[in-house]
Amino acid sequence: MMRDRISDETIEYVAILAKLELSREEKEKILREMEKMLDYFSKLKEVDTSMIEPMSHLFDLSNVFREDQIEKQKKGEEILKNAPQVKDRMIHVPGTIEE
Repeated sequence: MMRDRISDETIEYVAILAKLELSREEKEKILREMEKMLDYFSKLKEVDTSMIEPMSHLFDLSNVFREDQIEKQKKGEEILKNAPQVKDRMIHVPGTIEE
């Protein structure tokens, strides 16, 4: 068992981080659950993974983004044609700050 690796202080600290108030029974239950988790993790260390290639994803994915493409830029007059209101060759919008 991993009892020596999990102290009462550790349980208290985790409870503080999780903003939980735990009774003595709840602390004991959490301690047992954490011990089980650590035991399981130590069992996983025993598995031989030397023949397994490291991977970052479960599926073999390639870049799904499209290539950047240079497009013809619109001229100022073309852009202003789409604006609801134009004043002095600028897009005119309602004011947002009241004086």
